[in-house]
Amino acid sequence: MQEWWRSAVIYQVYPRSYQDSTGDGVGDLAGITKRLDHIANLGVDCIWLSPIFASPQKDMGYDVSDYKAVDPLFGDLAAFDALIEGAHARGLKVIVDQVLSHTSDQHAWFKQSRTSRDNDKADWYVWADPLPDGSPPTNWHSHFGGPAWEFDPQRGQYFLHNFLASQPDLNFHNPDVIDAILDTCKFWLDRGLDGFRLDTVNYYFHDQKLRSNPPAQAAPQVMATDLYGMQNNIYNKTRPENLAFLERLRALTDQYDDVMMVGEVGEMGHRSIEIMGEYTQGRDRLHMAYSFAMLGPDFNAEHFRNCIEGFQAGAPDGHPYWSFSNHDVPRQVSRWADHAVSPDHIARLACAMLMSFEGTIGIYQGEELGQTETELVFEELTDPPAIRYWPAVKGRDGCRTPMVWEKDAPNAGFSTGTPWLPVKEPQAANAVDQQTDTGILAYYKEMIAYRKANAVLARGKTKFISLPEPLLAFSRSHEGKAMSFVFNLSKDAHTIPLVGQTQIVKGQAATITGEALVLDGNGFAYLTQDGAAPLGAIT
Repeated sequence: MQEWWRSAVIYQVYPRSYQDSTGDGVGDLAGITKRLDHIANLGVDCIWLSPIFASPQKDMGYDVSDYKAVDPLFGDLAAFDALIEGAHARGLKVIVDQVLSHTSDQHAWFKQSRTSRDNDKADWYVWADPLPDGSPPTNWHSHFGGPAWEFDPQRGQYFLHNFLASQPDLNFHNPDVIDAILDTCKFWLDRGLDGFRLDTVNYYFHDQKLRSNPPAQAAPQVMATDLYGMQNNIYNKTRPENLAFLERLRALTDQYDDVMMVGEVGEMGHRSIEIMGEYTQGRDRLHMAYSFAMLGPDFNAEHFRNCIEGFQAGAPDGHPYWSFSNHDVPRQVSRWADHAVSPDHIARLACAMLMSFEGTIGIYQGEELGQTETELVFEELTDPPAIRYWPAVKGRDGCRTPMVWEKDAPNAGFSTGTPWLPVKEPQAANAVDQQTDTGILAYYKEMIAYRKANAVLARGKTKFISLPEPLLAFSRSHEGKAMSFVFNLSKDAHTIPLVGQTQIVKGQAATITGEALVLDGNGFAYLTQDGAAPLGAIT
C-alpha cells in the first residue's frame, strides 16, 4: 500500500468561496474544476473540500439534509464526478468533509424522528425528557450559544444539538444509525473519492446516563460570550465508544485502494494532542488527526514544541496532520500580526515552519497568497454565532471571503455577480495575478517542491533543540541524512552559536557570521552541516 498521505500536502478548498461559474455569487464544483491547474501547480497532493452535500445552509453546509446528494448551490453528481476526474488526471487526490455527528433538522431522518416516540427512527437522534421543573436534561452548552438542548413540542422532549438548534445530534448508540452512516460513506467511496475529513470526530457519542459536566478547572472561554469553555466537557463528547465506531469506519475504508481519513478533534490545549494520539493509535482507527492546537493565537516556541512532542509521546505509532489555518479561525497572517515584522515576513515564516514539520501538512485556500483576514461590518455577516453575539464575536466570515484571482476584475475574478461575502481591496491586492516570482505564491511553490524532493523533510524524525524563547529549533534525520531548523518567532534579532561547517539552504533574514547564525526579526534558517550538529548553546 502506497500510503500517499504520509508525506502529503493537503489544500483545503472552501467551495462557496473558490470560484463561481454561474454568476450567482457562490462558488461551485464547476468553478473548482476550472481552477484545478492553480492547485496542481502549487505542487500539493490532495484537495480537501468543505461540505458539498444537500443542505439548508444554516451553517454553510455543516447541516446536511441528504448525505447522498450534492447541494444544487454547488452543482450535481455529474459536476462532482467531473471534478474527481479532473483532479485525478492531474495527480491530485480528493477528500470531502463528512459531517457525521449531526444532521440538519430538514433531513428526512429527523423529520420522521420528531413525529412520535415510537416510529422507525424515533431513537435515531438524542431525545430526553425534561427535568421535573421543565429544564433541559443536562447542563451541556451549545458551541453556538445557549443550552445544547431544544424542546420539541411535538414529542414533548428535548433533542441534543452541540451546535445550532437546527443541527440535531444523531444517536450513535443506535446500531441502525451507524449502519446508515457507513452506507453514506460507502456511496462516495464508490464514486472514486480518496477519503474523508471527519468533522468534529470526537462528538459522535454522548453519555447515555446524561450526566451533567463539571466546571472547568480554570473556566477558560473560547469566545467572549462562549459558556462552552466553562465546563469540563467529558460527558457530551470524546466518549470511549467513539473508538469502536472509528474502527468500523476504518474497516470500511480499508476495503478500498489507499483511502485516507483525517479527523478534526474539536478540543483545545494539551487534551487535543492526547485525543489525536488516541484516535490514530495502531492501524485500525484514523489514519491521521488534527486539532485546533496550532490554530489559535499562541505563537511561541514552547507551544509548538509541546504540540509536536505531545503527539510523539502520546502516539508513537500514530501520524499527525498539522496546519495553521482553516475556515474556522482568523487567517494566520492577521492572527499572528503582533509578532510580525511585516505581513510578508510572517507569511514566509509560517510557510517555512509548516513545511519543516514532521507529518502531513494542511494549507487553507488563500494562505498561499499571504491573504489577510477581511474586516466586515454587521450587515455583511452570514456566520450564525457572529450574527447572534456581535460585536463581542466577529465570527468566521473574515477568513471565508472569496478567493482572489485578478486584482482589477469584478470581485477579483471570483464572480460576475454579487458574491455571498464581499471581496475588499486589501484582499484583492493579494490576487493571483499580482503575485510575482518573488511573491508569497512563488514561495509556497518553492517550499512545497523542496519538501517533496527532500527525504529528510518528507519522512525524517524530529528531535528538538533547547533554545530560549522566542527561538524554535529542532533537527530531523532520515537514513543517515540530517537537517536542522531554527525560527525566530519575534521582531527582534537573535544570535545563535554554530558548531562545525554549516550552510543555510533555505532562509529569511538569516546570515552566518563567523561561528554564529544571526536571525533578524522573523528570520529562519534550514541548515545542513558537515560533522557535528550546527546549533550550540545560546549566549
